Amino acid sequence: MKSPSGSLFPEVITSLPEAEIPFKGAKAWILQSETKQLVFFDFEANLKLPEHSHNYAQWGMVVDGKMEMTIAGNARVFSKGDEYLVPAEALHSAKFIEKTRLVDLFSEKSRYKPKQ
Repeated sequence: MKSPSGSLFPEVITSLPEAEIPFKGAKAWILQSETKQLVFFDFEANLKLPEHSHNYAQWGMVVDGKMEMTIAGNARVFSKGDEYLVPAEALHSAKFIEKTRLVDLFSEKSRYKPKQ
């Protein structure tokens, strides 16, 4: 069942601050700590995230759906229940094969800003 925001995440998540995402086809909600940021993502099918890196580690898990993620040149398909770790400075990109929900923990407290 979709929440009022149109997400498949429940309202307990979609009532968190929504993140400012720089591309269409994605929504996200932020749970903030003093040193890290936990982000709940909804990605539409066929969305591609360009290759990029950051100077901190990122851990994530697929809640539902399927994506192909390339980390440091190694491509792999991830689906429900799969975890991944993007080391600091590693180039990575993703393609969402179907509508996908992820939870990502960024080892940096301000990866995403709340929507204004």
